[in-house]
Amino acid sequence: MVMEKRVEQIAQLAAVALLVAGCLLVLRPFVTAMLSAAIVCFTTWPIYQRLVAGLRGRRTVAALIMTLLLILVIILPLAFIAFTLADAVGPLIEWLRGMLVHGLPMLPEWVRAIPLAGDSLDVWWREVASSKEKLADLLQKLAHPAQQGAINFGLLLGEGVLEMSLVSFLGFFFYRDGEALVTSVRSAMKRVAGDLEPGLMLTVGGTIQGVVYGLVGTAIAQGLLALIGFLIAGIPGAMLLGFLTFVLSIVPIGPPLLWGGATAWLIYQDQMGWAIFMAAWGFFLISGIDNVIKPLLISRGSNLPFVLVLIGVFGGVVAFGFVGIFIGPTLMAIGYTLAQRWTNPPVETSSG
Repeated sequence: MVMEKRVEQIAQLAAVALLVAGCLLVLRPFVTAMLSAAIVCFTTWPIYQRLVAGLRGRRTVAALIMTLLLILVIILPLAFIAFTLADAVGPLIEWLRGMLVHGLPMLPEWVRAIPLAGDSLDVWWREVASSKEKLADLLQKLAHPAQQGAINFGLLLGEGVLEMSLVSFLGFFFYRDGEALVTSVRSAMKRVAGDLEPGLMLTVGGTIQGVVYGLVGTAIAQGLLALIGFLIAGIPGAMLLGFLTFVLSIVPIGPPLLWGGATAWLIYQDQMGWAIFMAAWGFFLISGIDNVIKPLLISRGSNLPFVLVLIGVFGGVVAFGFVGIFIGPTLMAIGYTLAQRWTNPPVETSSG
């Protein structure tokens, strides 16, 4: 009798294990999108609640409106940038062909005045500019890495459009059934964490909001300011450069590379006034807000060290693709915060 009971228990456990493994296999392709949808819906939940109140409790309509807003704010700009990048390939090829036919223009005179490297750079440039063979060899060496980089970036954008489309689709159901989902999550966490459940929920919620608001808020501000500065200075491809500033704002050296490159291009074009404007705009506004907005927003919900933010960004992109830019730092922040709570539990004070 005892033996039969044990066999029955083992069979039940095996059946449950197989069921869980099967569910995980089915959900595996959608884990990234589900995590992204959960993060997006959680951080925008206050807006959804206001919509529900304004629509007198019509949750389905409010969820549909939020989904359309996600498409309008995230997916359409990504698709537009992808098409802009594709359209820029043709003019770039024509520019390279013209360079092969007409040769490189001479460097401005001020380049020779650069200490240490000016004369050497000017001599090397003149050698390449005066020889079509050397110019063709140089362009050939640069062509493959540039082409591969453009292809990889285009694939990343295309992947981002597809992933964010799935995120928006799942987001509709997360918005509509969000309260029931939160209730289930609270119940599960209470069984696992016991009395720590309320504190854990507050910690996780504050961490997600702090990291996402800090990263996204800073990225949006830097991208918009960069776009405005590029448009004012007349930089070609301002829309694409503004989007790249948005994407690279998470990396400290990212935006300076872009506005610094734009400044160098203006100097090369002998537009010193606009170059000074671009350098000042980039240093004080584009990069300046990174030192103010990002720490302020992140510190509101999380004390995550910035090195972990960087690790989360790069590791998230490798593990999850485009949406890993936000998933990676969020997961790192939650893990770091929970580890702190576990290693440094709150001290209970006894009364009396």
